[in-house]
Amino acid sequence: MTMKRQLKLVGTEEADPVTVKVAFASSDRQRVDQHFGAAEGFAVYRVGPSGYSLLEVAQFGRLDMDGNEDKLGAKIEALDGCVAVYCQAVGASAIGKLRAQGVQPIKVTPGTLISALLHALKRELRDGPSAWLQRAIEQQAPRSASRFDAMAAEGWQE
Repeated sequence: MTMKRQLKLVGTEEADPVTVKVAFASSDRQRVDQHFGAAEGFAVYRVGPSGYSLLEVAQFGRLDMDGNEDKLGAKIEALDGCVAVYCQAVGASAIGKLRAQGVQPIKVTPGTLISALLHALKRELRDGPSAWLQRAIEQQAPRSASRFDAMAAEGWQE
């Protein structure tokens, strides 16, 4: 299964020093209304403590829930750089593949408004992220070479 259409927005500037990229399994880009494996599309946003912006929309077309694992590859590839994907359901094999790529699957009630989830995530980033979100932020932060200098300054004991 390949992606049918993809729209990427360019020129979206990061206003916040800490931002995360998240996706929502949605057919209308307003509500989370799709099972991950059969998702017709994803709306991908960048979220920071002071706001959020739409980065891209990917469309896959309608799929049956047939257990065909081939459909997962293109969907997981479309989530490159995302720390989470919000969906109404997700299968066990998809969970394993998503986590291996550093993407946290988050199940929400069908029909949950994307705007409400974005506001909650923005508030969480501002007030202090939960454990999974803090790990995701740390994993996407570039490693500093100076950390080795700090370890060397501490000294080593055997």
